[in-house]
Amino acid sequence: MKAVRFVNPEGETRIGALGEDGTITDAGPAGPLGFVPTTLAWDALAQADGPTVGAGDVKLLHPVVPNKLIGIGLNYRSHAEESQLDIPTVPVIFAKFGSSLVGPGAEIVIPREETRPDYEGEVAVVIGQPVYRADEDEARAAVGGIAAINDVSGRRAQLETPLRQFTLGKSFDTFSPLGPCIASAAGIDLADIDLRTTVSGEVMQDANTRDLIFSVVELIQYISQGVTLEPGDVIATGTPSGVGDSRSPKRYLREGDTVEIDVEGVGTLSNPVRNER
Repeated sequence: MKAVRFVNPEGETRIGALGEDGTITDAGPAGPLGFVPTTLAWDALAQADGPTVGAGDVKLLHPVVPNKLIGIGLNYRSHAEESQLDIPTVPVIFAKFGSSLVGPGAEIVIPREETRPDYEGEVAVVIGQPVYRADEDEARAAVGGIAAINDVSGRRAQLETPLRQFTLGKSFDTFSPLGPCIASAAGIDLADIDLRTTVSGEVMQDANTRDLIFSVVELIQYISQGVTLEPGDVIATGTPSGVGDSRSPKRYLREGDTVEIDVEGVGTLSNPVRNER
């Protein structure tokens, strides 16, 4: 199953079940957190019997409004190698502001001061049940769904200080496109998900979660040591090699680009790019 949050023709924000044919079946009004992938929420979505509409005929929003948007740095071996950095011994954790979230089709707007805007295609994990100090089984059970996320990164802001202030450069408005839906995690092998990023039609990243340094389960176990992960929280699990900052010549985002991130089992998250006016 796939869940979306959308604005219907009457201007109402709704939750819907996305079919394989691209139609959305209305499942009712969206709450303040959007679609939170609990077991009850998936059961209710399976019973959706409202009017149907084409996904291209409505405005899709980012499907969930998380209380916590957690980023993971340097979590693909290939990305560590291209960055010429040592493999981390523990996960690299940072936060992204919720105000950076946008949905599929929304513009990524490059701030005037940011000279090195970069793309990072990632698999996003959405928590479906509360978990604290999770063991392996509890961590896997806590995954309510997956989505695609673009951890857009302002490298100037990220790297201009000695301590690399990740949060600011990764939290500019519009720098966290998320969607286009949340796909149920039931039956998905989290350790074997294909991920591809294209920029204006050129493949930039092509990887699989088999290359993760820390698995999804290990990330949840690590983060939940002292932090309660709540339903709706999102973990962006890291990006593979191929980012613009590591290319020669470097390839940063520019006005007119379109970034597409395809996550196996989810679909394609597509966003155009423009400069701040």
